[in-house]
Amino acid sequence: MKPIDAPWTLGSDDFDLTTVWNLRRGHRVAAIVPAKNEAATIGAVIDAITHHEGMVDEIIVINDHSSDDTHAVAKHHGARVHDLQGPSGKGRALTAGLAATDSELVVFLDADVLNPGVDYVARMIQPLLERPEIYLVKGYYERPLHTMPTGGGRVNELAARPILSLLYPGLGEIRQPLAGETAARREALASLTLEPAYGVEIAILIDVTLKFGVSSLAQVDLGVRRHRNRPLDELRPMAVEVLRAALTRFEVELPSGD
Repeated sequence: MKPIDAPWTLGSDDFDLTTVWNLRRGHRVAAIVPAKNEAATIGAVIDAITHHEGMVDEIIVINDHSSDDTHAVAKHHGARVHDLQGPSGKGRALTAGLAATDSELVVFLDADVLNPGVDYVARMIQPLLERPEIYLVKGYYERPLHTMPTGGGRVNELAARPILSLLYPGLGEIRQPLAGETAARREALASLTLEPAYGVEIAILIDVTLKFGVSSLAQVDLGVRRHRNRPLDELRPMAVEVLRAALTRFEVELPSGD
């Protein structure tokens, strides 16, 4: 089946900081950063968010039961920190972050990025500011694997993108469906029930598409993203959650186990 539409894709040359500044007036923007044991990187992520003073109205870090100094480091760098209550999980952390803000535009950012870009937020809110029909924006980038320039994002390439291509026309065009760098209109997210754990990214993508259509999506080039590469034994449970979220939304009945 051919895609009936395609997401709006913005390359690196399509970004215009002046345009973003001009259009941003009158909009409230929140950055939400879920973090679990990311004391080594969370400070630099927050500093990158605040590089363009006034671009973001509030930075909310959801500390997901960290056993290191994530809470203290995030607070030291100026974020408002909330400790996640109840069970752990990325989706639960994002839900808690949404509950902590009433900002119109929301930007999710991962806390484990080794080279956070100072333009990440501005690049991701640009499509939301330029086109009112855009509801969700995903970042895309090159992901090095160890010493190789590409090869990272193995769950993305081997699980997420193939199943989206097979089951959801148009979503195969999304280059990084599992990207933690995501921007959205609050009204779109408020209408969803977020998956509790790692399947939250692909679930948001599918749910927004089912509600508003592929033409409500955009993706923006964020360059090269470096983060901690996980071993395969940690990636398998992530892949299971991703596939489960995609299949259940396609109304495939699955057993309770994996």
